[in-house]
Amino acid sequence: MLPLRYARRWQAAGIGALALALVAALAPAILFPFDVQRAGIGIDKWLHALSFMFLTVWFSGQYAPRSYWRIALGMLLFGLLIEVCQRMVAYRSAEATDLVADAIGIALGLAIAFAGAGGWSLRVEGWLQARSEAG
Repeated sequence: MLPLRYARRWQAAGIGALALALVAALAPAILFPFDVQRAGIGIDKWLHALSFMFLTVWFSGQYAPRSYWRIALGMLLFGLLIEVCQRMVAYRSAEATDLVADAIGIALGLAIAFAGAGGWSLRVEGWLQARSEAG
């Protein structure tokens, strides 16, 4: 983990984001403002990819690039967990193509991290520190 002043808070927020993603993945479709299945072919896959891209960028903010492979592996395992859980509930379905969409999101998130977004939480903490010293 990067030398973060608020490391525990960043970790708690990350766990919260994972919990929210899991709850959303297991929630009955009636809770969504639109019907994912009828909204168009692929919108479910877009949601998977975007969610996993966000989560990957989130965790790349707290870890050094040498740990990105662990983030990718953890995200893939989290995607597998979601699919296993979806298989256990009657109102959801597990699909291998969801894991493919997750992997695409992870790859995009890693690309964003390597392009300069990685370590973003250190920059946020630096900005907050400078702001508090100025004010």
